[in-house]
Amino acid sequence: MNDEEKKFALYENFQKVNSIAPEFFEQYEVKRGLRNPDGTGVIAGITNIANVHGYVVSDGVKTPDEGQLRYRGYDLYDLLEDDSSDRRFSFEEVSYLLLMGELPTKEQLARFVSVIDAERELPDGFTASLIMRNTPPDIMNLLARSILLLYAFDENAEDRAPQHEIHTAISLISRVPRIMVLAYYAQQAKYNNGSMIMHRFIPGQSTAETILSMLRPDRQFTPDEARMLDVMLCLHAEHGGGNNSTFTTRVVTSADTDAYSTYAAAIGSLKGWKHGGANHQVLAMQQEIKENVQDWSDEGQVADYLAKIVNKEAFDRTGLVYGMGHAVYTISDPRAVILKKFAERLAVGTEYEAEFELLKNIERLAPEVILKEKGTNKDMCANVDMYSGFVYSMMGIPEDLFTPLFACARMAGWAAHRFEEIVSGKRIIRPAYKTTHSGKRPYKSIDER
Repeated sequence: MNDEEKKFALYENFQKVNSIAPEFFEQYEVKRGLRNPDGTGVIAGITNIANVHGYVVSDGVKTPDEGQLRYRGYDLYDLLEDDSSDRRFSFEEVSYLLLMGELPTKEQLARFVSVIDAERELPDGFTASLIMRNTPPDIMNLLARSILLLYAFDENAEDRAPQHEIHTAISLISRVPRIMVLAYYAQQAKYNNGSMIMHRFIPGQSTAETILSMLRPDRQFTPDEARMLDVMLCLHAEHGGGNNSTFTTRVVTSADTDAYSTYAAAIGSLKGWKHGGANHQVLAMQQEIKENVQDWSDEGQVADYLAKIVNKEAFDRTGLVYGMGHAVYTISDPRAVILKKFAERLAVGTEYEAEFELLKNIERLAPEVILKEKGTNKDMCANVDMYSGFVYSMMGIPEDLFTPLFACARMAGWAAHRFEEIVSGKRIIRPAYKTTHSGKRPYKSIDER
């Protein structure tokens, strides 16, 4: 305990002061987490941007259904149907769709890509003074800080006009991936005695190619790797208005603040371990299983260790099988379905094939184990995090970049929701909180307390 803690030891009552009796939530019918009793989300808004579908509610009954994710009405499976490695990159096309509302023509896409390409340059001195100086250990924090500081380089930062909003969004979609890679090497240099590698971006490369080219010391990558990363960016680009970081975007935008403050707030939300940061928990759990299960192909051994996790005897003792289950999806998560297909193509015939089979076993066995150990017959599917860390690892992408890559992709979705909130929201988002104090407390002077 340091001197300040001794002087001001409020932490001793931290739990007591901040605890609210569970019966109050029931008494006032509070929908905690903005969820209804059956797990469905409370409708807090209307959007044309995306639809996340995982169940059907009919006559008050919630029925599981195959997962669907649609961007502006287009099914994700259709947008990413062509998985050939020589296909043109999709992330820029998806970003255009989210921002502009329609799929681009060849000419429109070419112009959009050229604008993104032209915006990658950072202000003079930005890297040396703002990324390499006082570098924090977490890259997400550095991304948020960098976005806030870019406000200072924008003479019209407080402009809410459509032209400026679109320009700011495209600028950040272009720049955040570059800032992310520079931030990673600054972090490695400061905390891990690593080399500070500062590759220039190569004009004309896609977002996925730019990330790999700047990240790899030798700048080399295969077409399959670039296509896989492009798919990952597309899968993470948008996920409806109800996810925490997008709702944060909506809430902050409704207060009529600037774009930079809004996107920095969204990154703060995405960093959370229950949101974008969940991939770290999935990877750590998978690592523990790999270390403790002797034969990864033996379903009995895998099931036995999953039972230990479910019974709070292994991993973090929460009883949760990370990478399984989702707030909306029940039978399937389309992002996981697509990612699993691409992951298998990269893994087959390589040193990663056995690990891929292990993940498939975890996905298949987890619901059975949970039913057997807990009697819970909840519809549960693998979510996108089950395979995302594995894919990144196969590509040699460090774990510190998993969530920042999520942020690079989701910039497009956040921007689309900010635009929609500006035009159609019209009111500051301000839900109600019920107080537990039934009456006025009598005040006593400081000498009487």
